[in-house]
Amino acid sequence: MRKIFLILILLYIIDNYVCGQVITDSNLPIVIINTDRSAPIVDDPRVLATMKIIYRGPGERNYLADQNNFQYLNYNGRINIEIRGSSTQERPKKQYGFTTLMSDNITKNNVSLLGLPKENDWILNAMVFDPSLMRDYICYNLSRQLGEYASRTIYCELMINGDYRGLYLLQEKIKADDNRVNITKITRQDNTLPSITGGYIIKADKTTGGDPVAWTMKDWYGTGVAFIHEFPDPQDITALQSDYIYNRFLYLQTAAFTGNTSAPDGFQYVIDVPSFINYMLISEISSNCDAYQFSTYFHKDRNGKLRAGPVWDNDLTFGNDLFFWGFDRSKSNIWQFSNGDNEGARFWRDLFNNDEVKCALARRWNYLIQPGQPLNPLSLETFIDQTASYIAEAAARDNSVWGNTGNLQQRVQQIKTFIGVRIPWITNNLLITSSCGDANIPPLVITRIMYHPLVSSTYPDNDDMEYIEITNNGSEPVDPGGIFFAGTGFVYEFPSGTKIEPYSSVILAGNYKVFRSLYGFAPFGEFSRNLSDKSENLVMCDPFGNVIDNVCYQDTVPWPDADGNGYYLKLTDPDLDNNDPANWVASRDVLTSTGSIVENHDLIIYPNPATEVLNIESREIMETITIHDIYGRKHSSAEPHSDNYIMRISDLPSGIYILSVETAGGKSTRKFIKTAF
Repeated sequence: MRKIFLILILLYIIDNYVCGQVITDSNLPIVIINTDRSAPIVDDPRVLATMKIIYRGPGERNYLADQNNFQYLNYNGRINIEIRGSSTQERPKKQYGFTTLMSDNITKNNVSLLGLPKENDWILNAMVFDPSLMRDYICYNLSRQLGEYASRTIYCELMINGDYRGLYLLQEKIKADDNRVNITKITRQDNTLPSITGGYIIKADKTTGGDPVAWTMKDWYGTGVAFIHEFPDPQDITALQSDYIYNRFLYLQTAAFTGNTSAPDGFQYVIDVPSFINYMLISEISSNCDAYQFSTYFHKDRNGKLRAGPVWDNDLTFGNDLFFWGFDRSKSNIWQFSNGDNEGARFWRDLFNNDEVKCALARRWNYLIQPGQPLNPLSLETFIDQTASYIAEAAARDNSVWGNTGNLQQRVQQIKTFIGVRIPWITNNLLITSSCGDANIPPLVITRIMYHPLVSSTYPDNDDMEYIEITNNGSEPVDPGGIFFAGTGFVYEFPSGTKIEPYSSVILAGNYKVFRSLYGFAPFGEFSRNLSDKSENLVMCDPFGNVIDNVCYQDTVPWPDADGNGYYLKLTDPDLDNNDPANWVASRDVLTSTGSIVENHDLIIYPNPATEVLNIESREIMETITIHDIYGRKHSSAEPHSDNYIMRISDLPSGIYILSVETAGGKSTRKFIKTAF
């Protein structure tokens, strides 16, 4: 009892000491929050407040005296705010979540704070378990450098109701948004294919947040790992949608456990392997002792693969842990997915134990630690030193306010020392063995990009007219089965059992029917979502994430002008570097079929692969349609007496089938693939 009494006195002294602190100026933005009637901020409900952000610009000092100088206010408006977090709420320094509001105190207000993309949901991260005040900042920035979305972060100093609260990270809350987790926003009406396929955000996490557990999955030892719906919200997701995304995880679990990598139903056809590899690399280089088990996010776009990430809650990393609670788990010489504690669902270890995944992981790691790459020791040390220098002034104030011992220089050195041991350990335990060999990269090249077509009265939607061209720049046919575009925002995966002939091209279109009407021939396939009208990094990968080609086009100089003016980007020679804008021209050349794998265009079937239905179009009236499997067994037939027909195939087992169509002009056949998803 005496010990508890002394702790309460200490917390009272600290809280009153905080109230006595002032800040006059800073090299960081200053955030000032004043709640209505000075109401205390609690976990729930949210309270209304006014927020001001003082920011004069990069490299300038910011002064508290400017809080009424509109010239230097980056934001001056209404918010609602609450305390957030789970175990962090037990610390005197609090974390906050807030929403920017219109003046009516109700309507959400999408705004850009300190240059971040417009949104209304924001977080003030207190970094309460991180004595260096930079571990989240390091990991989120590294993840973005690896090509993944991670919450954007900006350091600031915080005042609440006249009290100085210390150094914080203003950052984006994870949510479905074009500038955050870029997935299609599924609605309660999206309960059939293909709309039910996405998008979703799911997390493995603690069950103390109030949201119900959607399902559990076993870890390596048979203990349950809780999975929770993040988007749609648990109260908004339908039973059919929940079952669909749960079954994607079950499929991953089973395929990873059995080591199934066969086409077209291996785990690499269900998950975006590069995203899982990038997630593991960030989690392992930092030795995140919560990774895989808690704050572990996944997302899936419509028609896309299941992806790992974004990374989140990376404070217990680089040798740091909850030492005051007796924990010491962030070690430099273990894998966090097989450390006997917080390992997460067993598919993580099963994936690592797969030879092909381990080879892809090793190749990616060995590339990223090269000079100039994000995980190179010198690159990391430089980034950490720059960050430490930037926050040194505010960190000293924060430490003084909250009574933290030690200094920033010591804490930074601890991180660098940890990295100096961790990188060699991972390198030695991720050796590329002779069984790996070199990845077999097909000579496929992105050669045309129509990213912002010119609209007309006939074709008013420019997204419908988008397309890209893929060229086989080799002397042998290429089977593109399983090749896909990594990332989000642009979704396409090539079906198995097809080929692209030597020095021939295929077209992927934003809208199959519109493209056929506009250009007079059918595209090879139809992608989901659309291309950015500004800039996008198109990354074409094999099923295990080995990059085949990538182009990051832009609508600004030095790229040729193909921005909404009727022109498209055309690579002048497929042998040239297509990431160099000098090798592209803006072209209006007439687009023609240059090697589509469809034998002719009298008969069109799509989508292929298909799950529920097959769309069949013919230039002549179709008298009979018959489906046989590859052994010649008849499965279904129809007599449409029409030039277009939708045939249900949901009852067919997964596999390869032959579709035969008879017209007055003769008989045509097409091969298609029936999948279970």
